[in-house]
Amino acid sequence: MTRPFRVTVQPGAASFEVQPEESVLDAALRQGVPLAHECTFGGCGTCRVALLEGQVRYDEWPLALSDGEAAAGFALMCQARACSDLVIDAEPRPAGAAEPVHTRAVVRAVTPVTDSVIHLELELPDLPALQYVPGQHLNILLGDGVHRSFSMASAPAGHRVDLHVRRIPGGHFTDGVLPQLQPGAVLEVELPLGRFHCRTQDYRPLLMVATGTGIAPIKSMLEALLDDPDCPPVWLYWGMRDERDLYLDELLRSWQGRLYEFSYVPVLSRAGSGWTGRRGHVQQAVLEDLPDLSEHGIYLCGSPAMIAEAKQAFVQHGADPRHLHADGFSFQQADHTSVAIA
Repeated sequence: MTRPFRVTVQPGAASFEVQPEESVLDAALRQGVPLAHECTFGGCGTCRVALLEGQVRYDEWPLALSDGEAAAGFALMCQARACSDLVIDAEPRPAGAAEPVHTRAVVRAVTPVTDSVIHLELELPDLPALQYVPGQHLNILLGDGVHRSFSMASAPAGHRVDLHVRRIPGGHFTDGVLPQLQPGAVLEVELPLGRFHCRTQDYRPLLMVATGTGIAPIKSMLEALLDDPDCPPVWLYWGMRDERDLYLDELLRSWQGRLYEFSYVPVLSRAGSGWTGRRGHVQQAVLEDLPDLSEHGIYLCGSPAMIAEAKQAFVQHGADPRHLHADGFSFQQADHTSVAIA
């Protein structure tokens, strides 16, 4: 009988045993070791860790792990099977983030901003202070263990928080719950969650790349940097289908002069004949403008397909996987779920 392998987690030196045929994440959770995770099927990358010692294998290669990341020593714990004893480096909760709590959120406004995106404004009156790090997300708890995750779209300020919710046809929350919400309605939430956040201490130029409502955590990060004299240069690329979808376009353009050397580039994949801006895929627009990404801190948020393609291409253009962070969207039970990748 094959012996179990020992997994040691840095920092902190927690350890647990994993059987050869179970995922490292399943083994950790079974033994009370709280490794970060979300989708559990390899689509989001929340459980990415640095593999310091040992080897793992995958039954199927996970979408959220690029060849470049694997070559740099990263692994996804929800899909990885241990082939030996392991030492892994799991990034801790972002500095300044509070411990997650369950609390109530009062709906203050429900405002359509496009045909498919709703701006949901919540207030959390029961918390003495709302502490989260820009880029983190919250869970809306729907009962029976069901939840939907959405990135905070606003920088921390008082007890209010903004969400950008994309309607998913047939979605339990977006088609079933959201249309019934009125100001004053109460939701149960858990927050703050996730490890997606801006590493300004790296002092690298920032490259932010988003598709769709993936702009939400990017907006939160950049709002926190407005008028900051230590803000590094910022490039922001936002991919949408057509011009009507650019619901934050005016706001983002207004940040010129408030972020250091700020460049904002909207990119449309299905632009009409009147569009004079960039066309195509957002990741390709980045490479046309910035062929050498070796010095950048890179933040990706949006569809898993965009993130997977961008990771692969950006590493080929010099991006360091240690400074490449992503917040992927998965679709669970016909609803949109935003989940953070450290």
